[in-house]
Amino acid sequence: MPSAVTDTHALIWYLENNPRLSPAASQYFTDCEQDGGQIHIPSICIVEMVYLGEKGRISTAILNRLLLEINNPVTILKVVDLDLPIAMELATIPRTTIPDMPDRIIAATAKHLILPLISRDSKIQMSGLTTVW
Repeated sequence: MPSAVTDTHALIWYLENNPRLSPAASQYFTDCEQDGGQIHIPSICIVEMVYLGEKGRISTAILNRLLLEINNPVTILKVVDLDLPIAMELATIPRTTIPDMPDRIIAATAKHLILPLISRDSKIQMSGLTTVW
């Protein structure tokens, strides 16, 4: 059964059914829906979505949709809290490779869970992590 970690932009585009989500990423979400997989959402993604909503860069309706979905008992979406093991994994993600702190936390989450990361971020893709885009 497929499972992955998602980056913030991929999660937003999935929730919006936005065509900017690549065909491979969209298929990964679909495969999880059909095969009982899970999409792991680093908690920093929710923080970023709150921030983007405050700045007017995304609709607050998207955040509300996410909150409803993660409270749905049959959702594929699962929030992953930033805990000590993930924080310690951050030290293995070079700041020179992925300089943005939220992106490093997202990458560390994927590395800690040993799952691919759904992301179009070129720095993350070049970091050596397994990515889907």
